[in-house]
Amino acid sequence: MSNENQKSSDKYSKLAGNTLIFAISSFSSKLLTLIVQPFLTYAMAEISDLGLAKILSQYANLLIPFVSMGMSNAIIRFGLDKGNSEKQVFTNGLLTILAGFGLLVIFWPVVQFLPDMAQYGMLIYLYILMSCLRTLCTQFVRSRQWNKLVAIDGILCTFATLMFYVLYLVGFQLGANGYLLAIISGDLVSVLFLCLTGKLWNYVELKGLNKNLWQQMLRFSLPMIPAQISFWVINASDLFFVREMCDGIDGHSGDAWSGLLSTGYFLPTILTTLGLIFYDAWQLSAVTEEEGRAQFFTKIFRTYSSVLFCCAAGIIWLCRPVMHIMKSNYYYAWHFVPFLALASTCSCYNQFLNSVYVVNKKSTHSLWTMLAGAVSNCIMNYFFIKWFGPVGATYASFLGLGIVFTLRALDAHTMIGMSIHPGRVAFNFAVLVAEALLLLAETPLYGLWTGLITAFVIAVNFTGVWAMARVILPKLLGRKGKALVGAVDGLIAKKRA
Repeated sequence: MSNENQKSSDKYSKLAGNTLIFAISSFSSKLLTLIVQPFLTYAMAEISDLGLAKILSQYANLLIPFVSMGMSNAIIRFGLDKGNSEKQVFTNGLLTILAGFGLLVIFWPVVQFLPDMAQYGMLIYLYILMSCLRTLCTQFVRSRQWNKLVAIDGILCTFATLMFYVLYLVGFQLGANGYLLAIISGDLVSVLFLCLTGKLWNYVELKGLNKNLWQQMLRFSLPMIPAQISFWVINASDLFFVREMCDGIDGHSGDAWSGLLSTGYFLPTILTTLGLIFYDAWQLSAVTEEEGRAQFFTKIFRTYSSVLFCCAAGIIWLCRPVMHIMKSNYYYAWHFVPFLALASTCSCYNQFLNSVYVVNKKSTHSLWTMLAGAVSNCIMNYFFIKWFGPVGATYASFLGLGIVFTLRALDAHTMIGMSIHPGRVAFNFAVLVAEALLLLAETPLYGLWTGLITAFVIAVNFTGVWAMARVILPKLLGRKGKALVGAVDGLIAKKRA
């Protein structure tokens, strides 16, 4: 094997190895979501209680970018640069978050006038602080490439949060307050664990602070604030539009409709889980692997998109029977799943393409693409909910994120010469939209027809899926994995012959 081929094989193998490590962490944390969502439908007395809890957490998520000043992306980007001091990168991130939180405290007289903030403000503030600190610690640990520590932390945080959910929601029956407290407590456990095991206090260096590095990090991170706000608008504003516009429809309150919509995210979370697992590993390879970047990005995207298309098709097919695990009054939430699955697919692709901006330090492009999606999403939310009812919010989410995807695909081609193979992507999305509409129309034998469409999508994307499997299986199963790959490759070769 030539040196060039060996290098190419090594970087794909490295990506696969990191993906598996992060999978342990992310899978456990997202498995919590899959377990908790049905649990929440039974633990919270009314649908409106769950809707309120989700609304409150989204208030926090809206304010987090202002407090962190977008530093989560800067930490890993500048932390991976070998020429930067790890101590100064971590210290800059910590001081930025503390300063941002201080400003939030100062602005409490204004913030308290937001809906529900006067009653739940203290918990929301704690939620914001702990979320920012956990993100700082995990991103810094990732930048140090202590990947196994990240995986252990994910498992620990998952277990701790689950226990806190049981304690606060079942034991103390605290409702929306308990929901927030469980997340706060889980994040606190994670921060303490990472600080103790990673000895992160050794990376706090207040003397000789590198102001030039801080300015560079801020120039990179500050454009991320409106980008993250725009991302929030696309992904969370539907809860607020539904809350305000659907109050009284079919006898449900606005909070109840928000609760149903948030429950609809239950299955699409599988897609975002896959996306996060992969992206945690991918952002390391995207920055550090510099040779043949265009080809590398194009090849990985083709494989990645194939996996997500297959998963999305399966989720749409199975959403109705799977949603029966929820409390019966939540079953209607299946109507939200099909187009939320499509929206989540676009979101994963957008996250992948954002790595192009990270590599080139073009954070302003992340801003304007997300801003375009956010503005169009708000407009579409208003009209689609007016025309189609609560489910219209899912159409708006899909199309809004689709706009972002299109703009970022064009940027990726311009900046690094990457191709997403638009014809292939458009065809897959068209098939998935047809499957979603077929299910929502509740046509006779819809289960059979959507199942056949799912099988078709898998067949069309098998090559890409197998390309990922043949790299991961040997990592996961050792010799047995290599034997399985060899056997399948042999069958494929015979069919082609």
